Amino acid sequence: MAVLALDGSNPDISLLYDINGLAKGAPSWFDRAVAFFGDYGILLALVVVVLACWLAVRRRGSVRDSVSAVAGLLWAPLAAGAALLLNVPVRGFVGRPRPFVDHKGVDVLLSGQHGFSFVSGQATLAMAVGVGLFVVHRKYGLVAIGLAVLEGFTRVYLGVHYPTDVIGGFALGTAVALLLTPVAMAVLTPLASAVAASGRFGRLVRSRRAGAGGDATESEAGSDEDGGPTPYPADTRGLGLSDTRPDDTNLAA
Repeated sequence: MAVLALDGSNPDISLLYDINGLAKGAPSWFDRAVAFFGDYGILLALVVVVLACWLAVRRRGSVRDSVSAVAGLLWAPLAAGAALLLNVPVRGFVGRPRPFVDHKGVDVLLSGQHGFSFVSGQATLAMAVGVGLFVVHRKYGLVAIGLAVLEGFTRVYLGVHYPTDVIGGFALGTAVALLLTPVAMAVLTPLASAVAASGRFGRLVRSRRAGAGGDATESEAGSDEDGGPTPYPADTRGLGLSDTRPDDTNLAA
């Protein structure tokens, strides 16, 4: 079993005391607020960001852009789930106790935290969602990544994780979200295309307020209105859209 160094001279330990020590001079209501946001609030905020991104990508560019973006958006929470599953054996292998177990003077502001410490599950989940969103939409992705960083800070502030637990969670979430994206998009893009072609559920992929074709020139250039690349464009030939060429309507001329 691998065990991370727990020497008090380790910068990881020093940073733990520095960040957790901020709670000693903070009012009790502030600590309770950080505990709530660190445990629930930031994750709820991520859900709101995902929904806002979904509303935005349903209206941008062409149908192909929307299909590709919605497929990528579906991958963001799935990537978080996959990263959390990988976190289970990592924790068991490393076997690092919580910081309040081995170090005196750590203020624990969040009860019910048991099990091993490395890596932080909350940081893993939040960063996987953030990176997954960034692949789809840069603006919303940056907001989500910012929330993930804030989530990591709160875990150390609350005394339930070391800083390296959080960094490890960020690395794991990022790796899963990026490395498995090609495989995920190969599966999810046809699914999003089928949903877009259906009459009942098509609006989940493409808003009725958006044009059927969108700006084809901009789409072919591989960019959206936010300057971000359109990842893994979908094959929408099966969407049932009419793509009439001028030559086809003037054959008799």
